[in-house]
Amino acid sequence: MNIDLKDKLALITGAGGQLGRVMVRTLAECGADVVIHYRSSREKADELQKEVQELGREALIVQADITEQSSVLQMKDEVFAHYGYLPHIVVANAVEQYAWTSVLEQSPSDYESQFNSCVMQSVYLAKAFVPAMIERKGGRMIGINTECSMQNLPSQSAYVAGKRGMDGVYRVLAKEIGEHGITVNQVAPGWTVSDRDRENGTEHSESYESSVPLQRRGTDQEIANMVAFLASDLASFTTGAYIPVCGGNIMPSI
Repeated sequence: MNIDLKDKLALITGAGGQLGRVMVRTLAECGADVVIHYRSSREKADELQKEVQELGREALIVQADITEQSSVLQMKDEVFAHYGYLPHIVVANAVEQYAWTSVLEQSPSDYESQFNSCVMQSVYLAKAFVPAMIERKGGRMIGINTECSMQNLPSQSAYVAGKRGMDGVYRVLAKEIGEHGITVNQVAPGWTVSDRDRENGTEHSESYESSVPLQRRGTDQEIANMVAFLASDLASFTTGAYIPVCGGNIMPSI
């Protein structure tokens, strides 16, 4: 049994980010061609494109502001113009970055940015790419959520608000389009080790790891592995799920 994404096209938003780039590589290694979305990091997108091509897969670079519907629709048009069809797999990974602080001190604009980059990105991607999946009678919508959605710790409010809103969109969407053979799932990473940590020697945090049943932080590759699984036929009967990949740091209850 293996994850085979041959003849599939996957779009990953925020592909040049710490986690996005690993998902791009992983899906390409599984056989998928990829659409590398970026907003401002063109240099990283170019590097990724070369890596994907070295794996023998095709990669298209597209620039878009995922908080603007017109920009997402333009991205859709670029993808269709290049391939003649739209992605089988869409991964909503991009999110706005901001400085975390208390509810009383957090700027209202930070709540707006999280709503737009979590909730509205999910809506715009669905409007742009789900109709083609319905015609094809199959597809994968995958959202990158977070363990923070269940932690609700001090200073997380804007991020949690955005990701909880995203969760609502994905759960409803799963029920609306399941009849067409389309699955809609979310991956919820914990505090993940990325290339930045490896370069800076910051892979470990005793205070965080002590609360994790597996006693460590997860890696970007472990998150990408779950995305690849959900993108594959192995997950054909899994939909509407919020799947923590955090070593048991949070545990959704029944």
